Order: sequence, then C-alpha cells, then structure tokens
Amino acid sequence: MNDDREPLYADVVLPLEQAGDDLARRRAAAEKLGVEPGRIMGVRLRKESLDARHRPVRVQLRLEVGVDVELPEESLPVRSYPHVKEGAPVVLIVGFGPAGMFAALRCLELGARPVVLERGKDVSSRRFDLAPIMRQGVVNEESNYCFGEGGAGTFSDGKLFTRATKRGPVREIYETFVAHGAPAEILTDAHPHIGSNLLPNVVKAIRCSVLAAGGEIHFQAKVSGLIRGKDGRSLRGVVCADGRVFESGAVILATGHSARDVYRLLQREGILMERKPFAVGVRIEHPQSFIDGHQYHLRAGEERSPLLPAARYNLSTKIAGRGVHSFCMCPGGFIVPAATENDEVVVNGMSLSRRDSPFANSGFVVTVEPEDTNEFEKEHGVLSGIAYQKRLEQATSAAGGGLQKAPAQRVKDFLKGKVSKSLLETSYFPGLTAWPLHELLPGEVMWRMRDGLLLFDHKMRGYAGEVAQLIGCETRTSSPVRVPRLAGSLEHPYLSGLFPCGEGAGYAGGIVSAAMDGLRSAEAAVGKLLSP
Repeated sequence: MNDDREPLYADVVLPLEQAGDDLARRRAAAEKLGVEPGRIMGVRLRKESLDARHRPVRVQLRLEVGVDVELPEESLPVRSYPHVKEGAPVVLIVGFGPAGMFAALRCLELGARPVVLERGKDVSSRRFDLAPIMRQGVVNEESNYCFGEGGAGTFSDGKLFTRATKRGPVREIYETFVAHGAPAEILTDAHPHIGSNLLPNVVKAIRCSVLAAGGEIHFQAKVSGLIRGKDGRSLRGVVCADGRVFESGAVILATGHSARDVYRLLQREGILMERKPFAVGVRIEHPQSFIDGHQYHLRAGEERSPLLPAARYNLSTKIAGRGVHSFCMCPGGFIVPAATENDEVVVNGMSLSRRDSPFANSGFVVTVEPEDTNEFEKEHGVLSGIAYQKRLEQATSAAGGGLQKAPAQRVKDFLKGKVSKSLLETSYFPGLTAWPLHELLPGEVMWRMRDGLLLFDHKMRGYAGEVAQLIGCETRTSSPVRVPRLAGSLEHPYLSGLFPCGEGAGYAGGIVSAAMDGLRSAEAAVGKLLSP
C-alpha cells in the first residue's frame, strides 16, 4: 500500500471537542484508510467544516495523511513579484478594490507596469472619514464605506466563500491574501472570512507589493473623461477630474457597483451598456443567540460552545418569478451606513474577524428585473436601474429623518402593516426611526418580502418573530448595469482597449469572484499590449 510514497487523503468526522486533537485525527485517518495507527506518520488539515444538522455538532475534516512516510514540509505562501523593467507596457487600472488589486498583481507577474487610479483615499486615511458618517451622519462623497483603497470589501465581513470555483483559481486568491497577512485558516475553512479589523492591513500589504515592484497607485484620482484614438473606436487613456492625464492602450475598468458617475460618463460617451437584474430590500437583524440556538439545536438557555463560531444561515426561495433570499449574512456583526451621497441612506453589513457582536444581520432582498425599472427608462435610459435605486435611497433618508438615521420596523409589525410602537436594540450606530417599511418599499418588493418572511419562519421558527427587526434599505447588492465585453478578448465590443471588470461591470458578486475577474482582465490587457 502507498508504494509510491505519496500522501493519501481521508475524509473523517469527529466530535467537536476532538476536532483539533492530533491523536484523534491520526486514529480517525487510520480507521478510514484501513491501516494500523502506527503507520500514520503525519496528518495535515486541508479542509474543515461544521456539521450542525444533528446534536451534538460534529466536524468534517479533509486530512492529508502520510502512511509509512513523513509528510513533506509545507510553508505558508509568500509574496514575491518581479520588478517591472524599464520600458514595460503600462496597464491603467481604474479602481483599487479586489478586482483592481489582483489585476495589478497579475500585471506585475506578466511583466507589465500597473498604474492604478483610485478615486478615494488610502485605507488609513479612509478610516478617519468613516467616523463622521457614524457620529454626525455626514458622508464624504469620495471617501466612505464604498470608495477608497480596497473598495467596499475593506470594511465588510471579508467573506471569501464563493461558488464560482469553475471560473478561476480560488486557491490562488486565498494564498495571495495569506501572503499579505490574512489568517492562514482561510486556506482550510469551508466558509472563510477575514474580518474588517484585519482587512485594512492586508490591503496595505498588497499596496506595498505593487509599489515595491515598480507599479504606481494614485489616490484621489477620480476619472472624469476618456481619451480615444483618431478612429473613435479605441481607447488611449483617461483624464482625471483634477486635469491629470494617463495614457495607455489598455484600461481595466474596475470601479465597483457604486461608482455611478462612471456609468454616467460611459453613457455620455455613447459606450454600450446593458440593463441587468439586481436586488433590493432591507437588513434583517436578530440576536446572535437566536441564530445560534436554531442552527446548533441548543436547548432553551443553553449557550453556544466556545469552540463553535457564531452561526450563519442562508435562506432563499422564488415567489412569483422573483428570487427572495438572504444576502451577505454577517454573524456576530454590525449594520453600517453605506451611502455614497448625503441625500440617501443605504445599509450594509460587516463583522470583525472574531464575530463577537451580540447581533446577527443579513440582507433580505428581492430580485428586481430590468422591466421593473421601465418607468425610469425614458429619462435615464440604460441607467434606469440606478434611478430606481436612487429613488428608494432618497426616500429611505427622508423616512429616517436625515443624518443617516435609518427607518426600521419590527418584523411582526411589518407583517401586520403597522408602525412599530417600539424598536428593538440594534447594532446600527447612527440610530433608527420607526417607520412603515411596508409603505416605503416598492410594492412588487414588499409583498414578496412579506411572503418570504412567512415561508422562512417555517424553515427557521422565530425568524419572523418577536426578536426580528427590519432596517432599511439595502439597495447595493449588485450593479443594475453590465458593461459588455467580448468572450475571447474581454474587451468592450465597440471600444478597443477598454476591459470592463469586476462587480461594477457586472461580472462578479463578491471579493473572490471580483479578484478572479481582475486576474483574467489583467491577462487579457497585457496580452493585447504584447501582441504583435
């Protein structure tokens, strides 16, 4: 057995209390592989997930096992990028969120010089601009939870779980994060996350890698114009709002789904865009103890084991042709103000790496199809979905009373169609105002949410009960616009040299998928510049 001396793999299930015990792992691996325990020379964790379907909770482990042979030494990923050579081709990258960051790193690996233009500030300066949002309800419209180094993902839960494993190298994304300071556990966790307290330093480290290898990053560089070739069908560079000009025949557009001025710029330039589905709704908040109790089958009054993480959930259904689902669930998290302008209120979720807040929150949203935004099409054209979002965000601000206060309603009152006389405690720092969300939300969204709540309450008893509260409104789940690109070259079909990328262009839905799209876009952009 094992004559080639290569490690074997064993999938084993252990009780929670034994999951971290090396001896227990060795014994379980030996039994699974049908060998004597003494032949197990080493075990290494490759994947870990909880099985909370039954009581007590058990842990599923994927182990790499050395039978009659020691496992080879394994070191953590390191960051090393070749220095850009003199005269290397330049790729312009507009936006330094996950897509832009990974595009820049890939450009370095391929021998090109990335020149990044980020409208917001570096992550350290950006922190100072978040305090006025929380405490005074004043939004810096160029530096906030959405705009700045690292993009919207920097101050978020940092969830890395993705189902897009067939679209790119997920493992490479995780290893790059670890090489830049993320916890090594993300390489083995089934649902990895980094946390908003750790992400800023990871983002800084990625910036240092780009700069150390000869790349450029320009902050507070808001792109306001395009430079076209004489034929009008090729891109030659961009112009910033402060007059700076940057030239290149390859521009990766990685601006995120909240950069509405970029969509308006493309519209003015006559560049083809398409409407696409998105989703809007609210944040639903519960005590984390309620979610723990249900997911871990705890008895009344029983506390979660310190060995268990804050429990998460995922709920989805379809009602009258529209998806109704939880979105970006944040166990042990906070609800934060994610507006990018002062006349709107937008809520989102985040959590720290330890996920120890007493609250759990999730987006609770309904799919909006392009035809649902037709009333805005005459005035706004392809940007009708953005107009739909904006109207709801402004109405949400008015309902909250301004200064980023958010309208809220207890779920039991939402279902009965009445204003809440009192509100529950919340993690949303700017404060709440009791308001009839059933009147604020668009009708086609509201009634599906109502039916969805009742359905989910059957799946998770109490989900729509006394301890549940809705906080409005969640509108930035994804871009309502897609900037089209050719399947082979990844360029815009009618503007050569423009590479639409990431969430803002409609090709990703989270940190990992955006990062993978950044890698692909960089490969396509560098390939164009190096082609004969």
